[in-house]
Amino acid sequence: MSKQQITTLIARHVTQDGLTDTRIPGVQLFRATAPIPCAPAVYEPSVIAITQGSKEAILDGQRFVYDNSRYLCCPMSMPVKAGTPTASPDTPLFGVYIVLSPRVMTELAVALDTAGVPVSTLPTGSPAQGVRFAQWDAGFTDALLRLLQLMDNEADKAVLGETRLRELCYAVLKGEAGLYARQAFGAGNAIARSIAHVSSNLTEAISIDDMAARAGMSRAVFHRKFKHATTMSPIQFVKSMRLNNAAMKIAGGTTINQAALDVGYISTSQFSREFKRMYGQSPRQWGDTQQVGETGH
Repeated sequence: MSKQQITTLIARHVTQDGLTDTRIPGVQLFRATAPIPCAPAVYEPSVIAITQGSKEAILDGQRFVYDNSRYLCCPMSMPVKAGTPTASPDTPLFGVYIVLSPRVMTELAVALDTAGVPVSTLPTGSPAQGVRFAQWDAGFTDALLRLLQLMDNEADKAVLGETRLRELCYAVLKGEAGLYARQAFGAGNAIARSIAHVSSNLTEAISIDDMAARAGMSRAVFHRKFKHATTMSPIQFVKSMRLNNAAMKIAGGTTINQAALDVGYISTSQFSREFKRMYGQSPRQWGDTQQVGETGH
């Protein structure tokens, strides 16, 4: 019943396809009433919960489809392809995109560790790296409903928004994706810090040696641990982050030259070559076929 209540709340507050801001910091609703093929996107540290319909995400060649039986937890910025291939006017997709605050998640992860709260084991069939899926348990469902119920009252949002969002983060850390999230946000996770640095500094020159030094590891150890955490080599990850960000910018109307500069490419010709190699289309062809929509989440 709670999931249906959540869907009803979303449907009441969403008037068009795409993302809708709730004015609760970090919380957005989304709707799709037409199929959207998978397109490059960047998932920031976030939780994505589908209440009706299904979504598709592709990470390093692995395809995942999820619906209202499990939510997606992405505790580190990840370059993916995402879409809503089955949405239609008769079967619209509804969902919630929630940004995970590193400060809040770290505070809660450390508090849980200090309190000796046991972590959930990973569910059978869970992907090995990059993202995690978790069942909608009672704690997560109740926390999400309580959070979205604030949308009906501006005073409630202002006073209780941060507290209810913290409660949801706590439910995530205690759920099936909790082990992965606690590892990502817990004290001393050098790979997560390295990914956060890359995500925030795409315009700068990024070398693997610098990334390894920031993590306090040798190049070989860093490469091995990074690939275990993300499925990608550091070089592949940086390139995917840059090109996915550029593809999203071009789809949103940014010029090709500006998009290339915005993600750290000095040579537009090099950018175009690598873009076509990854997506099978030139940046211009890509821009001509895209419409701004909900594909980023």
